[in-house]
Amino acid sequence: MAACKDVVNHRYSPTGGLPDLKEAIVAKTARDSGYEITPKQVLVTNGGKHAVYNAFATLLDPGDEVLVPAPYWTTYPEAIRLAGAVPVEVPTDSASGFKVTVEQLDQAATARTKMLVFVSPSNPAGTVYSREQIEEIGQLALERGWWVFTDEIYEHLVYGGHSQHSVPVVVPELADRCVIANGVAKTYAMTGWRVGWLIGPADVVGAATNLQSQMTSNVNNVAQRASIAALNGGLETLASMREVFDRRRKTMFKMLSDIEGVTCVEPEGAFYAFPSFEGVLGREIKGRRPADTLELAQLVLEEARVAFVPGEAFGSPGYGRFSYALSDADLVKGMERLDELFSQSVE
Repeated sequence: MAACKDVVNHRYSPTGGLPDLKEAIVAKTARDSGYEITPKQVLVTNGGKHAVYNAFATLLDPGDEVLVPAPYWTTYPEAIRLAGAVPVEVPTDSASGFKVTVEQLDQAATARTKMLVFVSPSNPAGTVYSREQIEEIGQLALERGWWVFTDEIYEHLVYGGHSQHSVPVVVPELADRCVIANGVAKTYAMTGWRVGWLIGPADVVGAATNLQSQMTSNVNNVAQRASIAALNGGLETLASMREVFDRRRKTMFKMLSDIEGVTCVEPEGAFYAFPSFEGVLGREIKGRRPADTLELAQLVLEEARVAFVPGEAFGSPGYGRFSYALSDADLVKGMERLDELFSQSVE
């Protein structure tokens, strides 16, 4: 309320972000991941998606290829295409825990490969890579001269003894060819405030700032002030939020795994489960035989009143994304409805 009443917030402010917010992001990044940066390496954006778009628009040229492990967040390939570049999907599956290998990346690369999209924890599968896996992939990118785009929006939502590691910390030699997207949406549950940021080499951030000056100018000042308070306020409340998410994660994983025809890899981060429906597809359910998860999602919505996002949206047909960012009671009710519906399936 104080920020709303302060007339200074009624005016234009620097395109790249309020200086106090940039300083808060610098301090937060050092505190949370051990990555030492300067304010010149930070661009405050209109949410995480804006950071993603700015990164690709700044670094990619028409015809460049970008390695995108699947499943992926739906925005990545679309923003790559908007930059005129070509997303090259590198498929993973439940057998590997949805983790891409250096061998897969090496085989998918061509002379036109310019960038790797690497995300841990990931949306939609909740995959968390170990420090050793990150180092191995980072070394490949370093040897090949690739840029690495990494999205750290779920950095604090990790469970079961897993840890998040920042790519330029694990492989410091990559810092000059690494850009990071982050924001207040997930850690601080501030999705509607639309404040994100891009971290990268100062020249890249400067170019992205020039681009943003012609697109949106500064991010909402009141939202920036709220983000300063959030970042400077510590992480005490996050621990209780993560504990609740962890409980719901375990509940959803168990209930999905107990449904006949459904298999699920236990999610390690974020707040999604990504089960396989290969044992359900093609079976008759309520007089219909869904051939893919697009058809299955429609059937489940109509018959069980449960919504999930089909795997086709993430480059992984046969799977579906469920969120456990909802109440315990609603989560259980939804899983029970899904179980009841699938129990009626026949060959």
